[in-house]
Amino acid sequence: MSAIPGRIALSTGERPLKLVRRRSARRFILRLDDEDDAVVLTLPRYASFAAALRFLEDNRGWIEERLEELPPRVAFADGVAIPILGVPHVIRHRADSRGRGAAWLEPGALCVAGDARHLARRVTDFLRERARLELGVRAGTMAASIGRTIRRITVRDTRSRWGSCSHDGALCFSWRLILAPAAVVDYVVAHEVAHLKHMNHGARFWRAVEALAPGSGAPRSWLRRNRARLLRFG
Repeated sequence: MSAIPGRIALSTGERPLKLVRRRSARRFILRLDDEDDAVVLTLPRYASFAAALRFLEDNRGWIEERLEELPPRVAFADGVAIPILGVPHVIRHRADSRGRGAAWLEPGALCVAGDARHLARRVTDFLRERARLELGVRAGTMAASIGRTIRRITVRDTRSRWGSCSHDGALCFSWRLILAPAAVVDYVVAHEVAHLKHMNHGARFWRAVEALAPGSGAPRSWLRRNRARLLRFG
């Protein structure tokens, strides 16, 4: 790996460069990491570093174009607007909580108390807890409607998938779903709850999803279009 630089120089400045060698890869695969804007290059098992560098150089234009298309990052800070279940809320720093806790909602605002240095963390904590509650209520209601029981629900900052369902009935969701419209949240919950009956993506599974969240095609498309945007909050 020492033959490959850890960063790549582009017209917009240097970006981190990550190499992943994968046995199953049949060709070079280039993508951007939404978390840190790194350029990620997957190499086939026996590909040389020299070939990897040539591939990067040949695709420099593609990398530049994809970086330009990325949505801007949105830091959690006082005065910044963020969506909660798709509804815009402006983050407002309030030094005094007056017994309302670390963070709370008011019409059109997410209010955060305490030291301003901890505002971003408290916004994240609030959103994670709100996501856990919203997802839990929706999942419980849907599971009951199909006669299934959920073993547990966890909320994490998953980036490769919005939700998952294990064979023992445990569901896991990305807390970032709380930033999406309610219909999108309902679709993702329906998708995972449907897996409690059908651990596949066959026709019966998709019929179950549609029964739990009618009109699920539009939310599914919204998630595909807005994936990068949701990952760039915080």
